[in-house]
Amino acid sequence: MKISVLGCGRWGTFIAWYANKIGHKVMLWGRENSKNYIRLDETRKNDYLTLSEDIELSNSIHKAVSFAEFIIISISAQELRSFGSQLSLINEIQGKTFILCMKGIEASSGKRLSQVFGETVGYDTNVAVWVGPGHVQDFVNNIPNCMVVDSEEVKITKKIVQEFSSDLIRFYYGQDMIGNEIGAAAKNVMGTAAGMLDGLNYGSLKGSLMARGTRELSRLVTAMGGNDVTIYGLSHLGDYEATLFSLHSHNRKFGQSYVSGEKFEKLAEGVSTVKALKELSEQYDVELPICKAMYDILFNDQDAKDTLENLFLRPVKFEFQ
Repeated sequence: MKISVLGCGRWGTFIAWYANKIGHKVMLWGRENSKNYIRLDETRKNDYLTLSEDIELSNSIHKAVSFAEFIIISISAQELRSFGSQLSLINEIQGKTFILCMKGIEASSGKRLSQVFGETVGYDTNVAVWVGPGHVQDFVNNIPNCMVVDSEEVKITKKIVQEFSSDLIRFYYGQDMIGNEIGAAAKNVMGTAAGMLDGLNYGSLKGSLMARGTRELSRLVTAMGGNDVTIYGLSHLGDYEATLFSLHSHNRKFGQSYVSGEKFEKLAEGVSTVKALKELSEQYDVELPICKAMYDILFNDQDAKDTLENLFLRPVKFEFQ
């Protein structure tokens, strides 16, 4: 099949590499002035992999959209609304299937990315999400993992899984867009919290973070109309090893750097997602204690050590309430 990947950051470039590896004809798009795109165009390399000469590079969004039946989007979640508005001006988008390979929630509205895409591009296009655990550094070294694809149309889900499954990535069919999108985004918040615990030498509390984090997010998903069990699947709990413990995790490293007073230059989607979850907590009247604590630390300048100690060590209550 012909596949276009829109976005040439770490994950987008990997997806292009992977789609080519399993036999598809691939075009990778990036903005003309993007440092990532310029480097790939000049060397066909980034910090993680080398692109095959079979992969076509383009900085023309029209060309990339016209090229393929399946179009994968991998950009910053907070840029999706403006990017979707740009895509909506392209006539060739009709009948295409778009796959959102990104994990986030719109910070200003609390809307899921498929909702943002539908509002900007239109609900008459096919849209799916591709989420779950896995790091580029592992995949390019042939270390396999499991991921999940979900959409509102089962036939679209099955088609994507059929075209992208391999020995390197085993896909499962998702059955809950609300749970999978919220779960995938929220795990980055938990990853940031885990990094803070690491930086404070409280790494042993990550077990408590996992137990309590899944519990509070399952309540949110239920209130939103999703299935609470989804939080315990690949999109959220299944991604915890890659997010709460891995040295490769940007969100975990950001949290650790934050409490250590060090700069962290790479994208950590969990920071924007904290804002979105605060918005959802208020919209659906669901308490999210961990997410609230993270918001207070990141945006209300509360002390990380005191806030996390209050969260995990001091309350006396029944475990399941």
